[in-house]
Amino acid sequence: MAFQGPAYGLSRELLLKSQAKFDIELANQALNWVQAVTNTSFNLNNNDDNNNNDNSTGIKDQFEFAEALKDGIALCNLINGLAPGSIGKVNKMKTPFKERENIELFLKACEAYGLRNHDLFQVNDLYERKNLYMVVNCLHSLGGLAQKKGYQGPVIGIKTSDENKREFDEETLKKGRAMIGLQSGSNSGASQAKMTPYGASRQIIPG
Repeated sequence: MAFQGPAYGLSRELLLKSQAKFDIELANQALNWVQAVTNTSFNLNNNDDNNNNDNSTGIKDQFEFAEALKDGIALCNLINGLAPGSIGKVNKMKTPFKERENIELFLKACEAYGLRNHDLFQVNDLYERKNLYMVVNCLHSLGGLAQKKGYQGPVIGIKTSDENKREFDEETLKKGRAMIGLQSGSNSGASQAKMTPYGASRQIIPG
């Protein structure tokens, strides 16, 4: 995996802000959802708890989150689970080029699935751990969209609402254009122009 060197100045400030937006609870929910849909488990170092008999994860930080997803394999399997055939071939080679390609394939498949552009992330957000909170948000948005599309498997996120487009006839539209809003004002009435300002002394000019 590509690791960045220490950040300084503005770069460090932006990095800290990005890290502050990362929600570990939402990240764990996202990983557990990926595992449930793909019927696989992540081999994380902290998943060896003998008291844990299910496939749920318990990542400790955002770096473990990135490590679980950075090869893109689980992401490709996820979108194929939601929409079979979205990605024809998932790269299994553990090389940076192939791993990045998997992430790119996942993002393109999500867009084709119907996910909005502002809900997606960039490849480097995950692979170089720049904005991992955006990866978490993307997975939750994808889960909400899957519910809207009628996916019957494990769910996550808030179901995307349907558009409530309203149609008005021409008569109603004309009435609306003729109405004056309560917030509308007028600058044609009386004003205080040329009046003595409050608190100012009056100047008496002899006649």
